[in-house]
Amino acid sequence: MTILSLNECDLVWESASPEETQRAGEILGGLLRPGDVVALLGELGSGKTVLVRGIAEGMGCAAGDVHSPSFTLINEYEGSADRPLAGGRSCLAHMDLYRVTSEDEVLGIGWDHYVRAPFVVAVEWAERALGWLPRDHLRVRLETLEGCRRRLCVQATGPRSAQVVRAWMTVGNFSIEAI
Repeated sequence: MTILSLNECDLVWESASPEETQRAGEILGGLLRPGDVVALLGELGSGKTVLVRGIAEGMGCAAGDVHSPSFTLINEYEGSADRPLAGGRSCLAHMDLYRVTSEDEVLGIGWDHYVRAPFVVAVEWAERALGWLPRDHLRVRLETLEGCRRRLCVQATGPRSAQVVRAWMTVGNFSIEAI
């Protein structure tokens, strides 16, 4: 299947297990660089944190330290020295907006500090901050299927995120479909 523009379509594939979802995140984490924002959407228990755990691992962070920051809203993870980004260690800002009740609250949690600083940002419950997301970001919607299966729906919103998605699909060798 040939896809002419990732900005105009969604890509979909299924994960058979949490381990497979985490592995997809690990591949993605290895491709991200400071300034990239990954907006994660999906119901409670759909695998957003599992995907972020993989992103962290791919960036050289301790994946076992990654947990949903529902009460703190933001956790920072520093990558290993052997996976430096932008002249220093890689840094992942993991945001969880579950407890944010309106878009008006987003700026009060330090949003600008993270999306403008040298961080890779993964935002769970990103639908609560759609108006604040940078123009070019990667959207990943996770859907719960039966058992441990998950559907990942991926959308690039600009040239950088399209570049990331192309590389993610190539490296991951996912069986994808365009919708």
